[in-house]
Amino acid sequence: MRSSRLLSILLLLQTRRQLTARELADELEVSLRTIYRDVEALAAAGVPVYADQGRAGGYRLVEGYRTRLTGLTEQEAAALFLVGMPGAAAALGLTAETSAAELKLLAALAPDQRDRAGRLKNRFHLDLPAWYQDAENSPQLAAVADAVLHDRRVKVLYRRWEEPREVERVLEPYGLVLKNGAWYVVAATATGLRTYRVSNILELTPTEEGFERADDFNLEQFWQDHLEGFDRVRFTAEAVVRVSASLARRMYDVSFPALVKAVAVTAPEQDGSVVVTIPIESVPNAAATLCRFGDAVEVLEPQELRTELRELGQKLRDLYS
Repeated sequence: MRSSRLLSILLLLQTRRQLTARELADELEVSLRTIYRDVEALAAAGVPVYADQGRAGGYRLVEGYRTRLTGLTEQEAAALFLVGMPGAAAALGLTAETSAAELKLLAALAPDQRDRAGRLKNRFHLDLPAWYQDAENSPQLAAVADAVLHDRRVKVLYRRWEEPREVERVLEPYGLVLKNGAWYVVAATATGLRTYRVSNILELTPTEEGFERADDFNLEQFWQDHLEGFDRVRFTAEAVVRVSASLARRMYDVSFPALVKAVAVTAPEQDGSVVVTIPIESVPNAAATLCRFGDAVEVLEPQELRTELRELGQKLRDLYS
């Protein structure tokens, strides 16, 4: 523990040039007395650290001194993928590792490279949740991440959409995916690879049982195949719709990807309207989605969807008349 702290002090002084004892204590969450002892230990070990006196003083390293002790631990190496993603790192329980990895990276850079890295950090920010949505609360995420990293089986109580709603499962977690603020774990089960929403894991029991993951497993490819398969299952039918000329000109404002894509590749009619075919999940779902466009989108087919929208409009008229 102390050796890690001594290295942190050394790297902090190397990257920030000068820090007071109070700044070091706050950074490392220790007492001033601990910092004084640690700095003395560094000096005794031959590190050329000295203190500038006065109001603007602090601890410094002799000009030109650079340590090469920047080796990364296993967890810090994993945390490199999350540098610049503090929210994800915190959710996975890797905040400290991410900070330590970033500090070691900065210490390994030349001064001009370090300045550029600092500018990049302060000028780019990744905000993952979609608009009008908050990131999901996933209390079991850190435990799932630990099982993923160490190839350990976990026992979970999982809430799903079909009956029975709550089921027990033994999972061999292969990987985690973050999509629009929601975490998903890809895991091997008795029936093959499955995807589970981490926020729906109600209870999790770690085990000491390891597992052998398939050598040819590729998380990115699996997820892409999963999304494509999900769309094939989700979209069970099609609808033919006429998009008004005014809405067709405002497609950049529409948050309906299937409609936007279809309009973009379809030539308009003489009046400027566009007739396109779009995939739909079901008649009720499509009616609920399309009704928000009012008379700017007219359903031409199927008749069942036209009927559903007419009945929905009648109910709304009755409600507000």
